[in-house]
Amino acid sequence: EVLLRWMHPEKGMIPPSEFIPIAEAYGYISVIGEWVLKTACMEAARWKNPYKIAVNVAPDQLSDPRLPEIVSEALEMSGLPASRLEIEMTESGIVADPAHTRAIIGQLKAMGVSLAMDDYGAGNSSLSTLKNYPFDKIKIDKSFVTSVGSDPLAAAIVRSTIILGKSLKIPILAEGVESESALRFLRRVGCTEVQGFLFGKPLPASAIGEIYA
Repeated sequence: EVLLRWMHPEKGMIPPSEFIPIAEAYGYISVIGEWVLKTACMEAARWKNPYKIAVNVAPDQLSDPRLPEIVSEALEMSGLPASRLEIEMTESGIVADPAHTRAIIGQLKAMGVSLAMDDYGAGNSSLSTLKNYPFDKIKIDKSFVTSVGSDPLAAAIVRSTIILGKSLKIPILAEGVESESALRFLRRVGCTEVQGFLFGKPLPASAIGEIYA
């Protein structure tokens, strides 16, 4: 998964939780998002091994009718096959304009790009969204995954989401796996894809290339 960090010359590493809301408030998120997408595709295209990358798009990007064109340009410029790119989106970006989003998603799917619903369970996630949009993956929000051992409700939500995914034949990925106990729980309930600090922490693109490519 592509993660954005800002290396400030004076303040050091600044997490996205601090600067992304500012970028969104001042209308810069689409510009930043386009740069991230194109840079990530260029980087991944240089890897010897054909690993897939996942790039999140903000609600403002999803509402932009140019998004399919931007994605197409990123793939063409980099030479990255569409099958190696996964676009992640949250439901908040979908519900703002369902008809527009359906058209955008249709164009992205036609390119061969896969789509994932990110942060499922947080916000206003609904079954109708899963029914009406052709997602290739559902990513369970980390707020539920990190507390499966201490919160029976969180455990029940994770378990039911995995059952739902199997019924819909959509792969489920659990975000934020940070402990062996959480991993054991996910294995017991049949989750087959996970990500989190238990397996690796964020690394710069150059390091990813050296280790995995």
